Amino acid sequence: MKKSKPVRTLPEITPRSDTREVLAHATEEARSLSDVFVVDLDAHVTETAFWNEIVDRMDDEVLRHMAQSFREKAGNPPGLLNHRPGMVFQDVAGRIPHQTGLQEATEENGVHRMIQLVRRAMDSMGIDIQIIFPTPMLLLGMHPQPEIEVALGNAFNRWMTEQILPAEPRIKGLVYLPFNDPTAAYATAKAFADKPGIIGFSITATRNRPVHHNDYMKLYSFIEETGKPLTFHSGFHWDDPSLLQLNRFISMHAITFVHYNLIHLTNWVINGLPERFPKLKLVWVESGLAWVPFIMQRLDFEFHMRPSEAPLLKRPPSDYIREMYFTSQPLERENLKLTEATFEAINAESQLLYSSDWPHWDFDTPASITGLPFLSARAKRQILGLNAARLFNLPVRRMK
Repeated sequence: MKKSKPVRTLPEITPRSDTREVLAHATEEARSLSDVFVVDLDAHVTETAFWNEIVDRMDDEVLRHMAQSFREKAGNPPGLLNHRPGMVFQDVAGRIPHQTGLQEATEENGVHRMIQLVRRAMDSMGIDIQIIFPTPMLLLGMHPQPEIEVALGNAFNRWMTEQILPAEPRIKGLVYLPFNDPTAAYATAKAFADKPGIIGFSITATRNRPVHHNDYMKLYSFIEETGKPLTFHSGFHWDDPSLLQLNRFISMHAITFVHYNLIHLTNWVINGLPERFPKLKLVWVESGLAWVPFIMQRLDFEFHMRPSEAPLLKRPPSDYIREMYFTSQPLERENLKLTEATFEAINAESQLLYSSDWPHWDFDTPASITGLPFLSARAKRQILGLNAARLFNLPVRRMK
């Protein structure tokens, strides 16, 4: 690991505090990782900070003009995005300031601001490779206009593959798939699959499209042929009718990230997609892990009594789920006996992938894995990076 400068004690952490100082304790923890290959499967950019760069890459001239016109509006809102800033409570009324967006100073050295921020986080936490997801765009699957999801999703893909990934080999990207339009999603997958730095595909799970619909079979077949994984990154959506009865952010946030991935995973398994696409590798992102043993047991219970309703399945649902991959954050650690049982249920040593979710409010450092007393040294190395290297075909080369 690169030798770090002495870290001063901060009298106060604000949105303008330097990432390296905010993560000072993580840097101390990371010294033990100097010989460990670490891949962070889920970190985020607040893409609205670079919105002008993104919307300028929209290929539809009319939609691009519409998005650009928002620059003249008071507050410079991100044009065409269905994000509701007034309903964002993750920073606990400002008490967790890094959640509000990294506003620290960066150097005027010709290196893109986002790349500088990502490098600071990776170096501070001892991470070799980091996979970047958007943040407000995680809600784009609920946009009432599918054509705007297509336009913004592809603009984000262009921005990542043109501006960010070529400039920093430690940053990797996944193709944002505009899933509400199956034809466009297929075209997008084909257009970006082989771009340098792209190691897989991503569906934002916060949406109400049935993943098992026949319109998507062509897309899944293509992704399977590439050999690259498909991720479902969950999120929250308080406006979902089933969640409107929840009156506190804590309740909604605790449930929704599980809610969407649980539904999509259930549809994927019960409708036989693991049998139709046996080589397609799935990753379920940012849902934690506690829900997985539940759905394994629940689906097995139902399947053993009603197998005729899942005619494509040749094995119990839990068998297919154990072959899927899951990211670790937010890792439930309140009861380590339950955590250990969960790790055993999902074959964590081979199927679990470390993720930080930095810079969001509930991020996990690599110590969330290294500090688990029931894991062997080998299991920790697998989860921290070697599983991801195998899954995404990454060279195991320490880059920090």
